[in-house]
Amino acid sequence: MTAETVAIGIREVSERTGISIDSLRWYEKEGLIPDVERGPDGRRRYSPGLLRWVRTVQALRRTGMPVAEVREFVQAGPDTVERQEHRIGLLERQASTIDAQLAQLQEDRAMIQAKLESYRLIIDAGLDCEDPAADRLADEVLARHFPVNGP
Repeated sequence: MTAETVAIGIREVSERTGISIDSLRWYEKEGLIPDVERGPDGRRRYSPGLLRWVRTVQALRRTGMPVAEVREFVQAGPDTVERQEHRIGLLERQASTIDAQLAQLQEDRAMIQAKLESYRLIIDAGLDCEDPAADRLADEVLARHFPVNGP
């Protein structure tokens, strides 16, 4: 057997993925990780392909895909073109969700960066945060980064 075909136990899967052993068992029980084989000793054995599958499930969950949709993805199976198209549809929707999350995170990061800039300017100016001049300075920074459009 080559290193690519050697099955590994649940502890090593946990170490490689950062998913707890209890969570891996729960994923299996919930149908998110299909067909986990057992060795002669009754212990779970994960093939390299199944480890890649675990990482796929991990990515779907980490990006916010609900358990029910992950289960739907798993159960779609690779048997027919229609099933693969269904999987593609699920992945495309999740990719769109991630794009929206990334855009929101970029906006939120910009706000945090603007607040950092305003606090640093207040400190550099030797102002107390309670000073009205500090408020004006902070407002100027935020207005520069986030102009208000409309009335």
